[in-house]
Amino acid sequence: MMAIVAGMTAALAYLLSPAIDDIFVKRDPTALWMIPLAVVVASLIKSGADYVQSVQMSYVGQRIVADTQLKLFDRFMRADLAWIHDIHSGRLISAFLYDASLLSDSVSKTVVGLLRDGASVILLTGVMYFQNWQLALVASIGFPVAMLVMRRAGRKTRKVSTKAQAETGTLASLLTERFDGTRLVKAYGREADELRTVTGSVERRLKHLMKAVRTKSATVPLNDLIGSVAIAGAILYAGVAMQTSEMSFGAFTSFIAAMIMAYQPLRSLSNLHVSLQEGLAAADRVFAMLDVEPKVVDAPGALPIKVTRGDITFEDVRFSYSDGTAALKGVTFDVPAGKTVALVGPSGGGKSTTINLIPRFYDPAGGRILVDGIDIKAVTIDSVRRAMALVAQEATLFDDTIASNIAYGRPGAAREEIEAAARAAAAFDFIVNLPLGFETVVGESGVKLSGGQRQRICIARAFLRDAPILLLDEATSALDTESERQIQATLRGLMKGRTTLVIAHRLSTIVDADCIHVVEAGRIAESGSHDELIAKGGLYARLYAQAEAE
Repeated sequence: MMAIVAGMTAALAYLLSPAIDDIFVKRDPTALWMIPLAVVVASLIKSGADYVQSVQMSYVGQRIVADTQLKLFDRFMRADLAWIHDIHSGRLISAFLYDASLLSDSVSKTVVGLLRDGASVILLTGVMYFQNWQLALVASIGFPVAMLVMRRAGRKTRKVSTKAQAETGTLASLLTERFDGTRLVKAYGREADELRTVTGSVERRLKHLMKAVRTKSATVPLNDLIGSVAIAGAILYAGVAMQTSEMSFGAFTSFIAAMIMAYQPLRSLSNLHVSLQEGLAAADRVFAMLDVEPKVVDAPGALPIKVTRGDITFEDVRFSYSDGTAALKGVTFDVPAGKTVALVGPSGGGKSTTINLIPRFYDPAGGRILVDGIDIKAVTIDSVRRAMALVAQEATLFDDTIASNIAYGRPGAAREEIEAAARAAAAFDFIVNLPLGFETVVGESGVKLSGGQRQRICIARAFLRDAPILLLDEATSALDTESERQIQATLRGLMKGRTTLVIAHRLSTIVDADCIHVVEAGRIAESGSHDELIAKGGLYARLYAQAEAE
């Protein structure tokens, strides 16, 4: 299409020769009508090709944005938690929305600028008025029509752009929630589902953007067509004037040359270098993220594990963060099948790191973690995570219905199963008392619910998951005493018959655990039942006495 545009531009320039020779020298009356008609036909072809190439180049650019965004989201969902935590969420959003768009601008503006606009001539409207202001006025009759076209196109573009911006806001909300809820997404193996959700939003945004592109792309060729009709009128007017000797040959030639140049589409080449450099810089940032390969991956030939008992064994497990900080220094302990084991100790001792290693959010630097006697690094990540349910301190909910949030851990669950899980989590009564019941939208991060209600929904999600291994990461530490007491009752029902590893901030909540491990400075400092540890009078006894005093 660009070649056709260039060819028709050359054809319009070529028509100057027969226009001068046949109309003004030979004064052929047939040519007087044929040459203007040829100008209009050539301009029609040029305008059509200009519209098609403009839309297609814009589609290429926007398709690059959409594909890049989907690849980035897929990369983020499958990336290691350590890598995600090292990057500010604002940078992720910026790369997703801003940098990807700059890639589109770089492609469309740079390619068009180099291939078409670089060959364009500078407009010389001033020359037209200098040579013959009367003819310049005739050539300018299309300006009011062009202004009307631009005004109508502007209204439509604004309307479509508003919808596109609204969808952009929806997309940004989706991304913010999904990035904040990455741990939950991974724990319940919903990466592929989230990719489909975001794909729908991206495609809707693309649809609105393309409507705006078509409107804006139609404006330039339409205005060029209007200008070409004005050129044809000026040629007709000047031809009549030449035949009556009212205009010199030289003045006409100069005017026509300036007029054709003035009506050629002029693109701003001054911003081309800036656009190109912005696009290249954006590409550096985007591809730097796309090139990051996750370190926590399935081993070659890994097979899924079918967890039957659910016992967990740590054998001399060591772990250090990316900055070199040692979090675990040879941790060894067992969580027998169906038993409850608690991890307690000072903040920063390595408790959360320990629990994060079980679903392979991270991989240990040394030692082994066994589930049912099998090293979890030897089996598929997905099968390990399917055997686990997670209830964390932060009650992660998405801006969706209560039913959808409960069913997040088991897509496709029947309504009866969702309601049964809510009953088991002591959440059914407060849910049915809401105006829309299970169809109530909880708001961003569950803002429309209380802390206790949010946590009950998370517990209902874990009930519905019905996994043999339960991980409780300070599940009640963010609640007040009364809410914590109520939640503890539902947690005891959830823990029954499951292998449970608990991280507890309030020691009073784990006094009934089958075994308690005190974690300090990356090591197991003490182990035993509550009574045994109190009798030892060590770190646990001091922590418990301090908690009781508070």
